[in-house]
Amino acid sequence: MTSEKFKRSFHTPFQSSLGLAVYRSGLQRCGSDHSWGPGIRDHYLIHYILSGKGTFDSGQTKYTLSAGDGFLVVPGVLSSYQADHEEPWEYCWVGFNGADAGRLVKETGLSEEAPLFHYDKDSSIEGLLMDIYRATGPNPSNEAKMTAALLQFLAALMMLYGKKDCEKNTGLAYVQRSIQFIDFNYSREDLDITQIAANAGISRSHLYRLFLKHTAMTPNEYLTKYRVNKAAELLKNETLSVGEAAYSTGFSDQLYFSRVFKKHMGVPPSKYADFSAEADKE
Repeated sequence: MTSEKFKRSFHTPFQSSLGLAVYRSGLQRCGSDHSWGPGIRDHYLIHYILSGKGTFDSGQTKYTLSAGDGFLVVPGVLSSYQADHEEPWEYCWVGFNGADAGRLVKETGLSEEAPLFHYDKDSSIEGLLMDIYRATGPNPSNEAKMTAALLQFLAALMMLYGKKDCEKNTGLAYVQRSIQFIDFNYSREDLDITQIAANAGISRSHLYRLFLKHTAMTPNEYLTKYRVNKAAELLKNETLSVGEAAYSTGFSDQLYFSRVFKKHMGVPPSKYADFSAEADKE
């Protein structure tokens, strides 16, 4: 490997409106004492060091890092990093943000307070980061490929360093996974608690106890309330009939839907749009 410094990077023109978007990706062999900051990023940035040494100041702690180390820069936090004078580092990186970015980063185990990871078993982390860079390009299809590659990279970090036990000990992780499953599948009329529990990987009775603990509702009560709230949104904002709103939210029996809706919302679904409009005027 030569000592010639270089930088290859890509800044995506697509950002902002997605749940997850790659902002930048690249590979760089730095010159002696090459540095960035102190400054603030508007996105998450993960570096993985391939060779050499340097320092990273997270704003709380200054770390000396070398090959196999990785570090997270958190948006809105003052930080800096600098290559070593004698053995300047070479690293690859990805910058990203979006509505889902914070949640996904949290699942990797990385945070502002714990921004480091280390991996030196093989070149898989480098390969996953370079997959993101190789997917770069100016078209929407490149955007989709970059996001897919970023998810693969984050998934690898989750498997290696993500929290596996602490949240499951309280059962909260099972409830959160079940709520997400309901969000994705509530419109299926055949959705039941057996399927929700199976997706979470626990028994029906265990899921029942955890829902009572964390939501003060049973899983069935939560599912019904969720469906009714979705139906109310449709009736308020769309030109749908009661039957269409019922079918769209997983109710196959319109009479049953009307009874349940009135119980939760205080008015029958046929009058909800007018009731909601009057309430908005007050």
